[in-house]
Amino acid sequence: MSATEVTVIDYGVGNLLSVQRGFEHCGAKVILTADPVRILAAKRVVLPGVGAFANAMLALESLKLVDAIRELAKRKTPLLGICLGMQLLLESSDEFGVTAGLGVIPGRVIPIPSQTKSGAMQKIPHIGWNALQPSNEADWQQTLLQGTDPGESVYFVHSFMAATTDAEHRIADCLYGGHKIAAMIARDQITGCQFHPEKSGEVGLRILRKFITQ
Repeated sequence: MSATEVTVIDYGVGNLLSVQRGFEHCGAKVILTADPVRILAAKRVVLPGVGAFANAMLALESLKLVDAIRELAKRKTPLLGICLGMQLLLESSDEFGVTAGLGVIPGRVIPIPSQTKSGAMQKIPHIGWNALQPSNEADWQQTLLQGTDPGESVYFVHSFMAATTDAEHRIADCLYGGHKIAAMIARDQITGCQFHPEKSGEVGLRILRKFITQ
């Protein structure tokens, strides 16, 4: 039996090696490409990313990948956004001014509050392991978190967070300084992880395995 193919969008923004190794560890064959034709032909696509939102959108636009990703969403091709890649799925970001995003999940990207709920200053970015909890009593059974228990931890590195327009698109949260931060969002076959599943041990690998078998 041939290995399941996962196509990772290589647009110059993000640590592709760790994502590639994570999927390969789960038995997938990883294709790295910036070719819109190959991406549109793919059965499973990953959009990674670290850094600034505007720079990432500029890179996608310059490679003519924006329309390709939006078409994947229309086709309901399984699509996984990781970290900044998750944020790019939303309509806009407030990072360094307002920048339009891919708009495949309604919502916007906003700063993580600089103060805790009790008013103390808190460290930004949010870095480290944090526990996942269901958002709005979300059911994880039909999501990439199927098989994951509330309270299991994953690894985060980010300064901005997703604010979805529709609560049903919010799948999991974590708490930081008492604030609920969107950890996973989803719509149809599109999923975004604010955390890094490829750096989150067995919990993260379980999510990657679920992605390649859905």
